[in-house]
Amino acid sequence: MTDRSPAARLRCLPVATVLGREVPVARTFRSRLLGLAHLDREQAGPGLLIPRCSSVHTFGMRFALDLCFLDDEGALLAIRRGVGARRLVSFAGARAVLEIPAAEGGEILPPEP
Repeated sequence: MTDRSPAARLRCLPVATVLGREVPVARTFRSRLLGLAHLDREQAGPGLLIPRCSSVHTFGMRFALDLCFLDDEGALLAIRRGVGARRLVSFAGARAVLEIPAAEGGEILPPEP
């Protein structure tokens, strides 16, 4: 039987509500660097918010991501859907990035602004 709870490294992070989702917040250097890399989709939980960020990499990813670029107030600026492994994605002016497993994000996210 597969454990569907979020990875231990995500469970110890503070939580914030962003775009209607409760997600861990990557505040440490390590959590920001790793993001959701090297995790199985089941271990990724609802996603990860990376504050003070306008670009992310997907090196080490085992599944595609929907990336939501946010402004200072948490409003959605742009979405990049289905981003695969080994990519670098950025959005000028973003102040945070919400990483969501692609299959989950497409179901709940609004259309791209």
